[in-house]
Amino acid sequence: MPATSGAESAPPRTRLSTLGANRLESSALIRRGLSRMHTIAASVGGTPTLSVPQRIILSEGWSRRAVAFCAGACGALALEPIAFGPAMAIPLTVAVWLIDGSADSPRRAGAASLQSAASAGWWLGFGYFIAGLWWLGAAVLVEADQFAWALPLAVLGIPAGLALFTGLGFALARLLWSPGSARVCALAVGLGGAEWLRGHVLTGFPWNDFGMALASAPILAQAGSLIGLHGLDLAAILIFAAPATLIDARRGRFGSPAFIFAGVLLLALAAYGAQRLSQGATGFVDGAKLRLMQPNLPQDAKFRPEAGEAILRRYLALSDQATGPMHTGVADLTHLIWPESAFPFVLSREPRALAAISRALQGKTLVTGAARAQEDRGRSKIFNAIEVVQGDRIVAFYDKMHLVPFGEYLPLSGLLRPLGVQHLVPGTWDAGEGPRRLVAPGLPPAAPLICYEAIFSGAAVEEGAARPQWLLNVTNDGWFGATSGPYQHFAQARLRAVEEGLPLVRAANTGISAIVDPYGRVLQQLPLGVEGVIDGALPKPAPVTFFAKHQTALFPALWALLLLCATVGRLRA
Repeated sequence: MPATSGAESAPPRTRLSTLGANRLESSALIRRGLSRMHTIAASVGGTPTLSVPQRIILSEGWSRRAVAFCAGACGALALEPIAFGPAMAIPLTVAVWLIDGSADSPRRAGAASLQSAASAGWWLGFGYFIAGLWWLGAAVLVEADQFAWALPLAVLGIPAGLALFTGLGFALARLLWSPGSARVCALAVGLGGAEWLRGHVLTGFPWNDFGMALASAPILAQAGSLIGLHGLDLAAILIFAAPATLIDARRGRFGSPAFIFAGVLLLALAAYGAQRLSQGATGFVDGAKLRLMQPNLPQDAKFRPEAGEAILRRYLALSDQATGPMHTGVADLTHLIWPESAFPFVLSREPRALAAISRALQGKTLVTGAARAQEDRGRSKIFNAIEVVQGDRIVAFYDKMHLVPFGEYLPLSGLLRPLGVQHLVPGTWDAGEGPRRLVAPGLPPAAPLICYEAIFSGAAVEEGAARPQWLLNVTNDGWFGATSGPYQHFAQARLRAVEEGLPLVRAANTGISAIVDPYGRVLQQLPLGVEGVIDGALPKPAPVTFFAKHQTALFPALWALLLLCATVGRLRA
């Protein structure tokens, strides 16, 4: 009888356990090995004991789709208002194992392997975006009699479209896949590149990027001043996907290179953030006394022109209320700031409204969201604007540049309009030119951001122009009610302050209104769903950030570096 090794002479269950403990040498090898374990176990009437990673790698069909979907949904726990950043490790760690399971095998070879990875990525993205963007359904119910039919499009259709980017990211990562730690770099290249594309294709929708899991912690958010949102995307993928590589470690070995690197990177980001936050306050602009008005007006009221006069009276009364001995009303301030789309009429066409504002403000300056009309070659253009009012005159304005898809304009209108699909905001809206500075008398130049424009990293400041001294964000989150949407929107606006090193003044219809310093720290705030005012000074800017100086080249350089690491790993394998 020939000699046998201990593993070969052991009972079947022991042999399977021994095989399962071997190191993952490559994605294809572990899939074949684990599949063979099932075959052997079935032939002897046994059941292999598989770890959670091995079960995910071997999953097939709807089981595999369900794993991807649920893992993606768990990632939404890292976003506001829960903001439990470590939850992002669930989808990104599972992503590594799912792509491991897409390795070449008799069932998945060549194009089938890419298709398998893309499918897993789509399902993971679908779960992530449904869980993170479910509140979009609230917008179509504002006028349910007209738009209730669009509820499935908002809650399911938009997440399904956004998940195409995640599927693309998985497919690109699979092309670069290799054993060991280098596959985390491949995932960062694929998903990080896909997130960048999501922020730019069809004007872009960079909402709830993976990097927001780091931005939810103020100390880690400071890295935005170095690498911006899309750099945080790459860092978040490297950090939160690294636990998947622990399966590569032999029994008794501590960690893996990717896991150790992730720990060092996380500590470095935290140390930089602590150092930046230790610099303290930047001081305040002399002579600027601001009042932010949050009316908490129901969204449907803004569509009724007959309510215009009552709305204006409400705004003026709320703006002049006393809040304490030092704040008795408009007499004690220099500038009053109202939120986006303040009126259901074009302010410049209502001289009576301008006269009423002039009488109530007693010479103070009003900065307000408003619809603005402009005649252009016989056509009246309508812009979503910020207007600066002194006396009964509009002395400056800014027109919104990034219109909201399906809200203020209809993407692919040539295809969708014949099907009866319309955008939600009544009327035809035109896009302005920008970004550009807005100057209100008595205040330093501002970078204006209307609503949705606050989510675009690197687009807040006019390139090549003199640097603004603060960010002004007027918004109307009344569309989304008491959901997670307004919290997520505010978090992204705060990150713009960190990236640019500029303070943020935010006036929102239903909240969250706030004054934020250039390090993203909230100095004053009105919560969601509350009527009231904020009285405060305008913080001074911080020194210009590294991101503000080099934002154009930063993401391409970081992405190319990771691409090099992933390619080297692929070639070595």
